[in-house]
Amino acid sequence: MEKPAEESVEKRTDEAVKGEAALKPQFLTTKEKFHAFVDSEWQGSKGEKASENNRVEETNETPVEEPETKKLKLDAEEQNKGGNPDRKRLRGQNKSRPHTKPTAYDEKRLCLSVLQANRECPFGDKCHFHHNVAEYFATKPADIGENCYLYDTFGKCAYGLTCRFAKAHTTPDFKTMENAELINANEGRNAVKNSLSKDLQNSLRKRSVAFKKSEDYLKTLSNYRDKRDQQGNGDARTAEISADPAGGEQRASTEAETQASPDKQPPVKTVGPLTDVDVIKLRQCEKKPVDFKDKLYLAPLTTCGNLPFRRVCKRFGADITCGEMAMCTNLLQGQQSEWALLKRHESEDVFGVQVEGCFPDTMTRCAELINNNTDVDFVDINSGCPIDLVYKKGGGCGLMTRTRKFEQIIKGMNYVLDVPLTVKIRTGVQEKCNIAHKLIPEMKKWDVSMITLHGRSREQRYTKLADWDYINTCSKLASPVPLFGNGDILSYEDAMKARETGVSGMMIARGALIKPWIFTEIKESRHWDISSSERLDILRDFSNFGLEHWGSDTRGVEKTRTFMLEWLSFMCRYIPVGLLERVPQKINERPPYYMGRNYLESLMASQHVGDWVRISEMLLGPVPKNFNFLPKHKANAYK
Repeated sequence: MEKPAEESVEKRTDEAVKGEAALKPQFLTTKEKFHAFVDSEWQGSKGEKASENNRVEETNETPVEEPETKKLKLDAEEQNKGGNPDRKRLRGQNKSRPHTKPTAYDEKRLCLSVLQANRECPFGDKCHFHHNVAEYFATKPADIGENCYLYDTFGKCAYGLTCRFAKAHTTPDFKTMENAELINANEGRNAVKNSLSKDLQNSLRKRSVAFKKSEDYLKTLSNYRDKRDQQGNGDARTAEISADPAGGEQRASTEAETQASPDKQPPVKTVGPLTDVDVIKLRQCEKKPVDFKDKLYLAPLTTCGNLPFRRVCKRFGADITCGEMAMCTNLLQGQQSEWALLKRHESEDVFGVQVEGCFPDTMTRCAELINNNTDVDFVDINSGCPIDLVYKKGGGCGLMTRTRKFEQIIKGMNYVLDVPLTVKIRTGVQEKCNIAHKLIPEMKKWDVSMITLHGRSREQRYTKLADWDYINTCSKLASPVPLFGNGDILSYEDAMKARETGVSGMMIARGALIKPWIFTEIKESRHWDISSSERLDILRDFSNFGLEHWGSDTRGVEKTRTFMLEWLSFMCRYIPVGLLERVPQKINERPPYYMGRNYLESLMASQHVGDWVRISEMLLGPVPKNFNFLPKHKANAYK
């Protein structure tokens, strides 16, 4: 039985498979042998513990199939022409994936009145939650570990008795302990900024927030439209004077009087002497500067680019970080979930937020809202998002083809912002019709502070390599405005080639998801053969940051787990440097089935969702009985 498998491995090593990374022959294996090894080792070394918590049974029930090995495009086409015409290619996102509310993982929670110094419950006998702490602890899931990260770091755990590490800071009589020394050391520290206050949320919902600067700019837009409509084929001023010549003369005389009499009332109310700043808006060069030159920029990654992940990347040397794409309409409505995307950790020294919208009025108001209520170093406009939900309404990539609206949005946001405005674009919408080179000279006139160019079109998505020759052409057109290149950087060698194109810096997206230590590799010009235990430590840091950000109760633990699993759906694509026959690994090369140098390395190479769940259980304990996970991106993203 062993001989055919060995022959198949030898055949694969003799003939290089297109689109597959080249590994040393001694590490290669087959799909069947790989999963047999991973499953047997897990059940053997962790069998007793797994049987106690029914972990293996639960993960095996996950309704997600292992992705098949990628076939050559020609073979796939021939197969479709053959006997299975209904076969669908796995591509894009799992749009109808199941979403379990985090509150569903608790059978019966502890009443808030018990947590808040045993105050009287306003619902009395009608309350559905536990009021007896002993009863609650009898039904509460077992603690995950002996030490609570929040208690050890801050001296106090805000989640008290509901914490999944509660034994670390709970007395025998169910009182929550505090470490006065650590509390004093952290006094006055504000680790996370840009939270949405209740007052601002209520004002936004009641539509009582004043947008003075935005209204001024939008009035100029409406006046411009009125003049354009009035002008028709002739001159607007001529039409105005011919309609009312006396009015025209009167206006001209008023302007002359204003210029002649310096004692006239100034155009704006002032306290003290009138200065230029009172009358004229800040010029681009007077805004708070941000040094974008030769920096490593972590891309704003939807779902995976959350605050805990950004903290991990900052530790490895990311210079610039940016929040996930936020919809401007949701921000203006005061949606808590959307405002969470603007949160900034104290370790993020150069931080921006990315907004998406398709109308000048909402985008300008949103920019003013961010300017007045958050602490950011720059604001980025997403005009590169390819998804249908955004594109079909005119946002994202759609802005690249609506230049007049795009201009009005950029000028309006620049008018209300005190920080630089940046833009992220693609090469174009259609695959063989680049338009970025036409748009970039216009954006220079609109006073954009920095441009990021992803070297693919909307239609192309990730099917071909990024066009760095085109990025080089655009960087020359953009000068002196800094232009960042984005696409296919997975090693320091890729980064060196990108630097040769003349870009001001690099934005790294999927490369950071596959290996967040890429920033260290680029800065130290080396390939890091990182061990599996070091990679597990990175995931442990992420889980600790997640518990700090989302909470250490059951709800926070499961939210942290979900985001970790989303990240593992990318991280499993990494191939250790010591196993490669040819260094470095390319981003479009998928890993073949291989055995790692130890069990953990093999487990981390698995592309099966059940094995990702096993890794999460090492750090966050067993999953609940009703837990279900389907990754956002489909398995064959290498196509």
